[in-house]
Amino acid sequence: MRFRPLHPASTLESATVAVSAPPAIMRAAVIDAAGGPAALRLDTLPVPSPVLSELLVRVVAAGINPIDAKTRSGAGAYGAIRDFPAALGFDFSGVVVKAPYESHPLQPGTAVFGMLPFPRTGGSYAEYAVVPSLSVARKPASLSHVEAAGVPLAALTAWGLVVETARAHEGQRILIHAGSGGVGHFAVQIAAYFGAHVTATGSGANAAWLRELGATVVVDYTTTRFEDVVADVDVVIDLIGNVHDSTGSRSLSVLRPGGLYVIVPTGSWPGYAEAAASAGVRATSYKVIPDAAVLSTIARLLDSPALQVYVDRVFDLADAAAAHAQLELGHTRGKIVLRVSDD
Repeated sequence: MRFRPLHPASTLESATVAVSAPPAIMRAAVIDAAGGPAALRLDTLPVPSPVLSELLVRVVAAGINPIDAKTRSGAGAYGAIRDFPAALGFDFSGVVVKAPYESHPLQPGTAVFGMLPFPRTGGSYAEYAVVPSLSVARKPASLSHVEAAGVPLAALTAWGLVVETARAHEGQRILIHAGSGGVGHFAVQIAAYFGAHVTATGSGANAAWLRELGATVVVDYTTTRFEDVVADVDVVIDLIGNVHDSTGSRSLSVLRPGGLYVIVPTGSWPGYAEAAASAGVRATSYKVIPDAAVLSTIARLLDSPALQVYVDRVFDLADAAAAHAQLELGHTRGKIVLRVSDD
């Protein structure tokens, strides 16, 4: 799926759509225990009930993230799952079915997108979900539900990395590993938007695309060692770690003294803090924070030419296992999304 053009105003989706009362049960892609992609199967679960400030949302599409695959395999958030079968998934785009109260700004029929507090609640690989009102925002009008479902976790992570942690600014030199992935393709765009000089690593097949996103320099990791051509950067945003070719360790050598190394994948390099201190640079990990205010800002950027989401593949909910298998091949450009229900 290529970048979608902004829709003319006459074709934008209406602010609200008609909604029906939720059924008692729903379809969901679930796991019964840790395993490979085949552990995912289609089942039925009770439709959850919102409490206090939560909304009930009919899920139209669900984004797939690497943390989903880690959790399915027994790592990630697996240890916090309380009940099985369990529906996975953080990202969703859909329509509000129940609001917390009559004057709440997100009334039934409102198209929204956001992040679920999985595994504290059920995940987004299901036809209905409950979501805290502070973790959801109005869906960008120019995006389909499928496109919007690919945004929340990845874009919020990229924003937290680039804006809140790296404090991107004009002339700052930022190296982003895995720039063509879900988080990476947002991070490249956001860093460039704030004026940073962006170097991204990726495959040669994605080089031209990464430059379109805003990277000034693209290093083809299949042919070039990035430390041979990159030096004295202010910030490294590492979306790989030491699980492949010691990417994390090698990254410390390209930072300027006192520069900042930011590692994202959980467990990808346990010794990063000590190694960074020995190299004379700063280091931190990062965990995404669902924030409706930030998500609303991202939505406005998505409704402008400043930010784009790229959806590589779309699978039906019943094919969640195949979607996970595709993700674990490691060559996804942008995002993979599940189509959960009719728009």
